[in-house]
Amino acid sequence: MAWWNREQGDRQRWVLDPLVGVGPLRFGMDPQQVQDALGEKGDSVRFQGGWSAEANRMAGERYDEPGLTAFYGPGPRLAAVAISAVGGPLVRLGEVELVARAPSEASADLRRLALEERAEARVNRYGEAEVPDWGVSLDVAQEWGLAPEGHPQRRDTMITGLLATGPEWAEDLWNAGPVGDRPGLHEEPADAGPWLVADAEDRPRWYCTPLEGVGPLRFGMSPQQVSAALDGEVPAESRGHHPFPVGSPWEDQGTPEEWHVSKEYYARAGVSAHYSYASQAGRGSALVRVSVHGRSGPLVSLYGIELIGRKPSAVEADIIRYIQDRGLDLRMGCGGDIGPGDSQVWARAERAGDTSVSAACFCIEDFEYHG
Repeated sequence: MAWWNREQGDRQRWVLDPLVGVGPLRFGMDPQQVQDALGEKGDSVRFQGGWSAEANRMAGERYDEPGLTAFYGPGPRLAAVAISAVGGPLVRLGEVELVARAPSEASADLRRLALEERAEARVNRYGEAEVPDWGVSLDVAQEWGLAPEGHPQRRDTMITGLLATGPEWAEDLWNAGPVGDRPGLHEEPADAGPWLVADAEDRPRWYCTPLEGVGPLRFGMSPQQVSAALDGEVPAESRGHHPFPVGSPWEDQGTPEEWHVSKEYYARAGVSAHYSYASQAGRGSALVRVSVHGRSGPLVSLYGIELIGRKPSAVEADIIRYIQDRGLDLRMGCGGDIGPGDSQVWARAERAGDTSVSAACFCIEDFEYHG
């Protein structure tokens, strides 16, 4: 059964044995034992990044049924399990249900249980409870369901998933081993709340020209030009990479010290700027995508549809109605974000506590958007 159509009654029910295992899985199992315990082969095998033999060792396997990712340490041996919030097994610790619940409720119950058992509870990067003594941390994801028309549909609520680890990784759950390299984990700034959503009257209004830019930002700008266009704001967070590291296949194309910005987060403006390296023109990092954040970003409309700060389901309904009325194509990214036609404008959702709020991405024409 597809994950988006898996109701709670269709999910497996598992029990967490802290630092020992979860459901039929036991930390220390090898990949074949994990497959035998789950009764299926993993759908996607991931390897540690890098060029050395050690770096290319097995790091994880994803299982669409029952809905989890297994992470491996040296051996390889099972060291952590990430349970999907959407479609994964429902996991219980004592009397506390941990998966597919409102985040505030699940966190409160986990903290209460920790207090009763005299275990230390703390807050993780998502603003949710985790208990290192038990190797358990709550994850958060958008809830999905099935639309009346039969396609997967994003709902307006957030629900909990779970990361459970063995003793080796329990102290630093989200940064240990290959868990810290999980795709998408560090794509957005760490945000533990409070989940404040700016009022519409307190936001500036930006205008969008698809494939060219949004507000004062134009595709092709350098990071310095982006900062200047945003009234000189200094990014609160900046990420980049050395494109020509020693030992890589590209080491002879530049110097190891060379650094290129890939993403900057502007907290005051409520936007993130994404760059690619325009090596052919020798231009360095060039703006190719702008993410307008739902809780704090400027108001932007497309074809009369308000994209920012609304219920995601309402925005998606407006977009679907627009394209149906005009016979346009509906584009959908890997993460479920949707966009009308060839606009390269994508409607997204971002967390606002137990609910979510609409956001959007604006991209250059040939940008390969994955969500």
